[in-house]
Amino acid sequence: MRAFFVCICLTAATLGALAGSPAQAEIRILGSPGGQVGPFLDLFERVRDSGERVVIDGPCLSACTLILSMVPTSRICVTRRAVLGFHAARSMDRRGRMYAEPQASAIVLKTYPSGVRDWIKRRGGLTSHLLLLRGHELAALYPTCR
Repeated sequence: MRAFFVCICLTAATLGALAGSPAQAEIRILGSPGGQVGPFLDLFERVRDSGERVVIDGPCLSACTLILSMVPTSRICVTRRAVLGFHAARSMDRRGRMYAEPQASAIVLKTYPSGVRDWIKRRGGLTSHLLLLRGHELAALYPTCR
C-alpha cells in the first residue's frame, strides 16, 4: 500500500506543477486508488486546461477515472499496465459508515465517454463491485501510447 501511495504523490506532484510551469510533453498517471472527488475534479480541470496528453500507465481507480470525463478522449492514451476501475458513488456518514449515492452514480455514468459508458452498462452498471477495464477491451476504447 505504501508503494501505491508514493506513486500517487509523485503523480500529484507532477500534475500540481502544471499551474505554474510551462507546458509539459505529457502527464503520466502511474497509479491512483482514487479518493474524494473534489480534489480530483480540480486537478483534472488543470490537466484539461494544460492541453497536454494524458498517459495512463498503471491503475486509475474510482475518482481517478473522472479524467475520462474531463480530458478529451483524443488526448488520452493507455499503456499495457493501465487499468481503469469503476464503482458506484458513495459517501460516508458522521459515524464513518459508507452508503450508496445512486443519483451521483447516475450523473457520473453520464459524464463518461460513450464507449466507456456502454462497457459499464454491459457489465451491470455502477455498483459497489469494482469493474476493471484493461487489456484488449481498454485498447479498443483508447489508443496505445507510443
